Amino acid sequence: MSSEQLSVLIVDDEKSVRQVVSRMLGDRYIVLEAMDGEEALDMAHRHQPDIILMDIMMSKMDGYIACSKIKNDQATKHIPVVMVTAVGQGLNKKLAYTMGAEGYITKPFTKQDLLDEISRLVETPE
Repeated sequence: MSSEQLSVLIVDDEKSVRQVVSRMLGDRYIVLEAMDGEEALDMAHRHQPDIILMDIMMSKMDGYIACSKIKNDQATKHIPVVMVTAVGQGLNKKLAYTMGAEGYITKPFTKQDLLDEISRLVETPE
């Protein structure tokens, strides 16, 4: 699977964060955006992205609950979820993995951090 065809759903309640991540990834992936967990669930169902990069602390529905719902739904459980958060404590990381997340990136992050994690989870080796 080539990276040009892969889609990434960015979920963050801060528009500026979504814009920064979108700029970092837009040259390699189809970028979709959601502003909270509820919208993420809807987008995951409608668009079936190849990977979801999700903030933890959001209004309406936080990233933990949204991740759990995505992972417990037959239609979306195959989509890898990476938590992207300013909260780096071990307990939060453990909870993220318990909820089904396959990755965890702490802010601030670099473009390479994101590319490495996406590559690890969805791109097939050449």
